[in-house]
Amino acid sequence: MHLEPRPGPAGPSPHLHELKDAVRTLLGLDDDTAVVIRQLTRSEPGCPPLETVVAVVPMDGEAHRWTLHRPADRITENDLRATLLPHRPNRPEQPDGFLGPTP
Repeated sequence: MHLEPRPGPAGPSPHLHELKDAVRTLLGLDDDTAVVIRQLTRSEPGCPPLETVVAVVPMDGEAHRWTLHRPADRITENDLRATLLPHRPNRPEQPDGFLGPTP
């Protein structure tokens, strides 16, 4: 049985590669830490139709995840900075009541 390729881009988008590099730089991640960025379609009432999830998965340690409520192609490095840096993993100066990234 011959399978046809799925419609869509042939490979990862250059913008997603740039976002991954920005996440790695902003959080000071090593090359062994995986950075995953996925755009999800939402159907729940009151939710934006598209959201983007950023996950950081170190070889050793706890994974962290953040949700940005916009499509991946509209996310900028400034958006990442505003979302990730206030909740940076292993950040010693976290204030009381710190909620952290999206569970």
